[in-house]
Amino acid sequence: MHDVIVIGAGLAGLRCAGLLSAHGLDVVVLEAADAVGGRQRTDIIDGFRLDRGFQVLNPAYPALRRSVDLDALALGSFPVGVRVRTTDGVAELRHPLRHPLSIVTSLRSGLVSGRDAVALARWASPALVRPLSHLARNDATMREGWDAAGLRGPLRTAVLEPFLAGVLAERGGETSNAFARLLVRYFALGRPGLPAQGIAAVPEQLAAHARAAGTDIRLGARAGGISAGGEEITVGLSDGDSVRAARAVVAVGADAVSDLTGLARPVTRGLQTWWFAATEPPSGSALLTVDGRGGGPVVNTVVMTHTVPSYAPAGRHLIAATCLLPRGGAPADEFDVRRHLEEVWGTDISAWQLIRRDDIVDALPAQPAPLGPPRSPRYAERLYAAGDHRDTASIQGALASGERAARAVLTDSGASRSDTSLHS
Repeated sequence: MHDVIVIGAGLAGLRCAGLLSAHGLDVVVLEAADAVGGRQRTDIIDGFRLDRGFQVLNPAYPALRRSVDLDALALGSFPVGVRVRTTDGVAELRHPLRHPLSIVTSLRSGLVSGRDAVALARWASPALVRPLSHLARNDATMREGWDAAGLRGPLRTAVLEPFLAGVLAERGGETSNAFARLLVRYFALGRPGLPAQGIAAVPEQLAAHARAAGTDIRLGARAGGISAGGEEITVGLSDGDSVRAARAVVAVGADAVSDLTGLARPVTRGLQTWWFAATEPPSGSALLTVDGRGGGPVVNTVVMTHTVPSYAPAGRHLIAATCLLPRGGAPADEFDVRRHLEEVWGTDISAWQLIRRDDIVDALPAQPAPLGPPRSPRYAERLYAAGDHRDTASIQGALASGERAARAVLTDSGASRSDTSLHS
């Protein structure tokens, strides 16, 4: 019998398992898929690296810095800014502190007025100095937060709203104002990018650390149910086998949480990503591009190979285009996506080859207002839950949740000791 069974080899499960094994516990991870990673997977198709949906990795996440060797990931960093298609052409807005010479260009773009810049600073600056728990006091929706700050002009409607639509997977501004501020803080402090080998390099590194500490990771092992009896937890597998342990951590995606734990299914938001191959890039810019005019299915698009050349074979370019994927609604079709991309990029894309379309129904948990504190990992005797749906909808939230679950298991099992790696 094991000390702990961890169900799910996503970021939360792998982080939890690695910490538990490092503290001397006998840990087995059960993963239904054929590889670790959960939502952080990368496939190689015809020489192109395709993540499961467009993703970014922000090195400013504290839990990420605690968990992985960032230098080993060989991150390619996106420019900190955004490229905006307007009715008059294209404008590029960059981080004013990192690119002070861009301030004049930004003001001349017609997208940033002095009043709006002050309003944005009024809204965002508290997140730079105050903890999330303070930001969440009297929390409202992001839309209401912007209204209260006086942010109403084109900086909001043509830049922030379309940019954050792709980050939050919603256009209506219903997301928690505190959570939106937190994300903006991380964008301000970090330079989001991607590993040279794809987003899957993150869970692969976590898995390597866990295995080195003694974790047994079993792929193709789908948990069918959990039963508790006395001081023993039994996890039945879909192939008829079973695994026993003193405790179990359920670190699965939102689609499987309810079946395994009896907890309510987390409310999620969906995203759709289209991957195109081209011989010539539509622009020399590596900035994420949004449509500031409104309308159209594409919420953002970017030439991936300007930032991570290893995502395409030599002489080719990879372009990502992301749309919202409404639950119960009709997804965008290729004709509308191509039409909108031609408008946004201002060029003919008929020669672009569609490599794949990713429909990620449960791309990230919804974060409505008011934002609550992280949920306790304990949900029943000797049973724990982990995942970004227990924390915040981000890689930071997933890793921190895994750390929190590990800390709870160690405390309950009497194996806890002071260790800065367990403090999220």
